[in-house]
Amino acid sequence: MNPSIPFSQGALGAAVLLCALNATAQQTGAPLGEAPTLGEVTVTGNPLGSEQTVAPASSLAGDDLLLKQSATLGDTLQNLPGVSSTYFGPNAGRPVIRGLDGDRIRVLQNSGATVDASALSYDHNTPIDSLAVERVEVLRGPAALLYGGSAVGGVVNVLDNRIPKVPVAGPEGGYTGRADLGYASGNKEKSGAVLLEGGTDRYALHVDAFARDSGDVAAPIELPCTRSGEPSLARRICNSANRAEGGAVGGTLFFDRGYLGASVAGYSSRYGTVAEDDVRIGMRSTRTALEGLYRLPGGWLESVKGQLSYADYRHTEYEGEEAGTVFTNRGTDLRLEARHRPFGTLQGVWGLQWEDTHFEALGDEAFVPPSHTRSVALFAHEELGFGWGKLHFGARAESVRVNTPGADDDRFAADSRSFHPGSVAFGGLVNVAPQWQLTGNLAYTQRAPKDYELFANGAHVATGTWELGDPHLGLEKSTGIDVGAKWQDGPHRFAVTAFASRFSNYIGLMNTGRMAGEDDEALPEYAYAGVKARFVGIEASGTVRLMGPGAVAEAARGNGHVLDLDLRADMVRATNLTSGEPLPRIAPARVGATLRWAQGAWGARLGFDYAAAQNRVPEPDRTTGAYTLWNAALTYKQKLGRTQLQWYARVDNLTNRLAYSATSVLTTTAFPRAPLPGRSVRVGVQAMF
Repeated sequence: MNPSIPFSQGALGAAVLLCALNATAQQTGAPLGEAPTLGEVTVTGNPLGSEQTVAPASSLAGDDLLLKQSATLGDTLQNLPGVSSTYFGPNAGRPVIRGLDGDRIRVLQNSGATVDASALSYDHNTPIDSLAVERVEVLRGPAALLYGGSAVGGVVNVLDNRIPKVPVAGPEGGYTGRADLGYASGNKEKSGAVLLEGGTDRYALHVDAFARDSGDVAAPIELPCTRSGEPSLARRICNSANRAEGGAVGGTLFFDRGYLGASVAGYSSRYGTVAEDDVRIGMRSTRTALEGLYRLPGGWLESVKGQLSYADYRHTEYEGEEAGTVFTNRGTDLRLEARHRPFGTLQGVWGLQWEDTHFEALGDEAFVPPSHTRSVALFAHEELGFGWGKLHFGARAESVRVNTPGADDDRFAADSRSFHPGSVAFGGLVNVAPQWQLTGNLAYTQRAPKDYELFANGAHVATGTWELGDPHLGLEKSTGIDVGAKWQDGPHRFAVTAFASRFSNYIGLMNTGRMAGEDDEALPEYAYAGVKARFVGIEASGTVRLMGPGAVAEAARGNGHVLDLDLRADMVRATNLTSGEPLPRIAPARVGATLRWAQGAWGARLGFDYAAAQNRVPEPDRTTGAYTLWNAALTYKQKLGRTQLQWYARVDNLTNRLAYSATSVLTTTAFPRAPLPGRSVRVGVQAMF
């Protein structure tokens, strides 16, 4: 099983129950129905900590995260406006934001870099499990100023508090915690997690552990499956079972002018790739992080913050029990941010980021050579406040070097490339009325090509193609603009954003129309090439209070019914301007709504997500039909001594609708064997103490 942190699921379940039934910690002071979570201010892309963000941002935490948890980060976030998933079956899926995926979406852990191979291939999952997450923040649109060219499409920041930023208790000490148990019928999944934090006002300790074990996922129709040479049909997505486990230990020392903390986290999983009946991936990742903040007593600098992390990632692809291709990625990330004292209403952060990664793929099916990538960047973010709103602006300059020593295989020769991308951005926020707010952002972004875009040359078995890199690729360049409006009146709110991005050099994987490889095993050739491209779209969300008082917290205290209607919609059109064809794997127009009811300790939700047919696809991709997926949930909050229990039951794909994802490569390469999951009932309990 290749576990990086050995852990017994039975022991985990016992620990969860023990914590839930015997907790005697101090109460958090939150009223019934309001579990303690991280602060409500979105911090991603907002290093100054102001309450209003100019860039479009959203987050998942508390009940919303609990009721949307999935085995992959992409599936957990996919119903947020503008966000979908690459969906390579139930066990692998990265977020897609505004039609951009792969290395145009930066996935962070506590604002630090993650090191894995998930952007290289759609069947590679991120080493992150929502069971160990406290909050996920999504920044849509260009975020390259703070996080590099790989954030041109947006940022997904996973926050887990493994290095506590504030004390969890006062001078006399204390502790808090969370425990989860869950079961899902669609894949017979058993899951559990436990988190404990304790200390005093001078130190804090954190420990967490999680595990999930699931079988093949239920499907709305019978699908083919061949195991041990025996073909069969079943209402299951073949080879979609998964087992994952992990945990972390962290701690922080607090002093008068800041803090210093460290953590060590491990993750392991073994899951089926669904494109092939007998191929499974064994993944493990270990990440060590160090973080500190120091507030200066005087001078023009207000504070200095540093983050340093090292990650060791490895995964092996198994054919049956035989180990095949092995992917490794080891990387170090250093990030320093210096915040200067305000000059009038001007506030700002200047910083340095250094990243160094060593990637290697070994085996007969390796389609990329070993590589070493090093980047150094300087960035600045400044914000100028006015009575009517604020302006922000900034810049980032990078130096990136990508080299490969080649390999014994004649397909890979030694090579080295250097790039010097730069990015600038300008944005503003205007409070036009007490309830109205307008925002706008303009950004010019450059991205250095990745190692696989430069040097790939081989059969990519997961997608059934021959991928060919281009070592002469230049910088990817784009100009993006978005304009938004927000309105809020008590519990009623509405937000809409229109966006457009034009790439003068979009690096895409394009079908050449040729075949490559040995004659008896030739595959369609897809080559990385720079083309002109355009992305335009719109996204909207809102909440209407249909019945009840002005806040959910009042209803939680027994002040009557609350009935809210949540609305969401998005659309994006992406075009290859060089060929005139649509770009591949773009989500269709989507509309969704959810009714949320609450009274006292009870809550209920009923909603749907409709996806239109996607007929704008390039040859030879497959079109997808329209579908509507319904979901429902019921929650109950209960006090048990000093422990607050949250019981829940949720139903996904209530009508067992057959549907295929337009953003999944499997829809074309493995049709019809990889639909979206069928109906599943998930029940569980979360204890906060």
